[in-house]
Amino acid sequence: MARSQETYNKKEVRNKKEKKRKEKEQKRLDRRENAKDGTASFEDMIAYVDENGRITSEPPDPTRRSKIKAEDIEVSVPKKAEDGPDERLRSGIITFFNESKGFGFIRDLANQNSVFVHINDMEELLAENTRVNFEVEQGARGPKAVRVKKG
Repeated sequence: MARSQETYNKKEVRNKKEKKRKEKEQKRLDRRENAKDGTASFEDMIAYVDENGRITSEPPDPTRRSKIKAEDIEVSVPKKAEDGPDERLRSGIITFFNESKGFGFIRDLANQNSVFVHINDMEELLAENTRVNFEVEQGARGPKAVRVKKG
């Protein structure tokens, strides 16, 4: 007698697919029936957002509406007054520098981030473990140190 070529796992997979197909067909039929009854109307699908940002099914009350002046809306971060020293100027330590390739990294002392530096952005030739002052600008691949000088 020959044994069945269908293993237990194959039977399970086939049964799951069949069950999923039947459930999908049933959902499709339910949607059709609801659409014919008119219960799934456009008004039932609308959602509103209240003043606290929560989604509700009720429209907002027009009597509770408040006036907002367009001048009061801040779209960006307001500029700080330049009272103290230049905040763009940072200090750090050169942790790695390859003179033959002309690049290295500076560890920012304020936030301990590593910032890329190229030899063209240095005002003088500096070695590793040297304390430096620099400014950070956005480079092609991320932040980079510019105007690097011994500090």
